[in-house]
Amino acid sequence: MNYKTLFDSLTFICGPCVIESRDHTLKCAERIHSIFSKLGLPFVFKASFDKANRSSIHSFRGVGIESGLKILQEVKETFNVPVTSDIHLPDQAQPASEVLDILQIPAFLCRQTDLLVAAAKTGRIVNVKKGQFAAPIDMKNVVEKLHASGCEGVIITDRGTTFGYNNLITDLRAIPIIQSFGVPVCFDATHSLMLPGGATAQSGGQREFILPLAKGAVAAGANMVFLEAHDNPDKALSDSATQVPISELESLVKQLVKIADAR
Repeated sequence: MNYKTLFDSLTFICGPCVIESRDHTLKCAERIHSIFSKLGLPFVFKASFDKANRSSIHSFRGVGIESGLKILQEVKETFNVPVTSDIHLPDQAQPASEVLDILQIPAFLCRQTDLLVAAAKTGRIVNVKKGQFAAPIDMKNVVEKLHASGCEGVIITDRGTTFGYNNLITDLRAIPIIQSFGVPVCFDATHSLMLPGGATAQSGGQREFILPLAKGAVAAGANMVFLEAHDNPDKALSDSATQVPISELESLVKQLVKIADAR
């Protein structure tokens, strides 16, 4: 994957929140790949092999790093697309980098220096999600940590900021602020609409606002859009309240591309 092209046109990161099974992941990848191929748009397939920050200890976390990387390798080879997933520990960076084109750092871990350094040293692109607790200007230190550790491909993803209990708010000023650090900005249109812990033992969300927020972010200059998509979101094993139904994905993406073309 060519990092420099992320500055040239709107790129998408898309896929189900978590790897639920091999068959389900490949089925979703096939449908999503078909949509982006039809539209002639670049995209990175995303699915987490482990969700280590679930609200409840009883929540489904994924299939684990070993099985998860095998499944993502199969997606990569079958559909000829770059893939990404979260890493949570420094010792996951190297094995994950052998499969993943982009290493994703979860928002709650965006300041974990050892994790950032380990990811940087793999030579892969590193996508750091801005912590819900962090101001956009705080991400300058994150970018500097990665650059100082040898990472030449840095992406920062905005996914909302804590706004009172169980709520997040999107501040579009974050996009030009973070871009001023010389890195592309991805807008996470699905996690920005989570209501963290808002469903007691799991997070709630407001899927109906994904399109307006994504439109605003693209108009504000976002280089990338992160969209979690699932064939049946209401039955998803993670983040069921905020994933885009794959049946609605093409229409949504088309509208965002029109805005990107206009800007």
